[in-house]
Amino acid sequence: MGEATVTTLEGREDQAAAHSVGNGEGRDLLRRLRTPRRPRLWFEILLIAVSYWTYSLVRNAVPEQKSKALRNADWLWDLEQQLGLAFEQSVNHAVNSVTWLVVGMNYYYATLHFVVTLGVLVWLYRTHPGRYAATRLVLFSTTVVALAGYYLFPLAPPRLMNGGGFIDTVVVHETWGSMASGDLKNMSNQYAAMPSMHIGWSVWCGLTVFALATVPWARVLGLLYPAGTLVVIVATANHFWLDAVGGLLCLALGYALATVWYGSRPYALPRLVPDHGGGSLTGTGGGGGEGPAGSDSSDGGVPASGKAGVVAPRTPDSALAPDGS
Repeated sequence: MGEATVTTLEGREDQAAAHSVGNGEGRDLLRRLRTPRRPRLWFEILLIAVSYWTYSLVRNAVPEQKSKALRNADWLWDLEQQLGLAFEQSVNHAVNSVTWLVVGMNYYYATLHFVVTLGVLVWLYRTHPGRYAATRLVLFSTTVVALAGYYLFPLAPPRLMNGGGFIDTVVVHETWGSMASGDLKNMSNQYAAMPSMHIGWSVWCGLTVFALATVPWARVLGLLYPAGTLVVIVATANHFWLDAVGGLLCLALGYALATVWYGSRPYALPRLVPDHGGGSLTGTGGGGGEGPAGSDSSDGGVPASGKAGVVAPRTPDSALAPDGS
């Protein structure tokens, strides 16, 4: 009987040890996932391609609830009129009278949305590898939240309103300015205007450049880009200004998620981080730099150890390459 008791106790100890090891491995995995690491180029290219394909697929798969979208547009337009802020039609007509300006805005709307966003991602990857994953998480989570908005609140853009008096500048000036007009309109959901990801993405780009760039003119451009985008989406009658507010709310949720996950604001994470193999700190430098939100210091800019489990190795000052300009 004594032997049976000993065996039982030993079994319990083994189970407890195994449970402890399992919990420890789980915590280690979580800590690794939340620790900034140098991104892998092949993985990032694949992730961006698959993510954008999925976003387009889901966005266009949302049922085009035309009648509901038009009702929502009428309601939103009435709300703006009650607020005394229904200025979209005046801007739309004023810009439409200047052909070279409105055509330029059409191409701005169609191209910079993608070109600038990808450009900022590449810049982050090259010069701020430690902040790349967290800042990319902001962008991706913002977009995911937007997909919910397209489904829950279908909205016709001003140019498609019944009797709204808005001008579809792409159709009128016969320019290729939007996936939602002309021959390409069948490839895109016409009634997914709320929230505006043109604003969500452009403000993400602007804040990132303003926070991390050292060159003054680059920081100024970072602020001007989302402001210019707001003018363009209103002038081309692709969005109400309240759609822009929706985009900002999605972006705020994206920043909140990234901050909670990494235990620090994305721009305050260390600029240089170890390779995935655990080697020395890596980063190309050049063009990056520290803005007001930067946190490089004698400990390599590593956040305090108490922040949500973010752990990064302490390195001497000599291991840190200076920020470029």
